[in-house]
Amino acid sequence: MNRRDALFATGALLAAGAASAAADHSHHHAGPHPWQAVLDTAGICVEKGEVCLTHCIMLMGEGDKTMAACATSVREMLASCRALITLAGAESKFAPKLAALCVDVCKACEAECKKHADKHKACKECMESCTECAKACKAKVA
Repeated sequence: MNRRDALFATGALLAAGAASAAADHSHHHAGPHPWQAVLDTAGICVEKGEVCLTHCIMLMGEGDKTMAACATSVREMLASCRALITLAGAESKFAPKLAALCVDVCKACEAECKKHADKHKACKECMESCTECAKACKAKVA
């Protein structure tokens, strides 16, 4: 297993764990978890972001400094989406504020990844996941 596969697997496990925790919690309510769309899209963002960040790091290691801004924006997105999964999954009173912030963070990551999307599949998939996460967050806090 290479580093990319390991990171992808880690991201998938995080997403599965968040989904599982959300599913367990939803048994206490009638119907789906109120943050389910946000949990789903943020989990995908984490998964795709891990792959994108690894790709950026590998390219930077080969001397491609144009990927530095992308790596930075993905790292910020990963931190915010992971925190959002934690707070939204727990239905924290702080989840709406963090979701509003995640809209901005995901849009910034989307814009940075867009610069490389035609050249790098990892950036394209991260960009697309950020688009969906920003939409879900915006819909939840609107």
